[in-house]
Order: sequence, then C-alpha cells, then structure tokens
Amino acid sequence: MEGYCVRCRAQREIKNGKAVTMKNGKLATKGTCLTCGAGMYRIGASK
Repeated sequence: MEGYCVRCRAQREIKNGKAVTMKNGKLATKGTCLTCGAGMYRIGASK
C-alpha cells in the first residue's frame, strides 16, 4: 500500500501498515516509510 511521505515529499510504500480507527471513527492505515523511516498515515484506506 502506498501513502504520501511528508519527509520525502513523494508517494512511497508503507512498511508495517496496520489498520487503525481515528477518534472521529474513520479508518486509516498507519506505518513507516521504506526510504526514510518517517511515520506515515493513509486516511480512508485500510486493508
């Protein structure tokens, strides 16, 4: 699964992506960037 990395400023693959539910009830995927290791979120796409 891909998401936007703020540190790399590009679409990157999400490493160790886990489905989470945010406070407002929306689904998201939380993981880390394969390239730089920064934390990444992808809102609304949970697999």
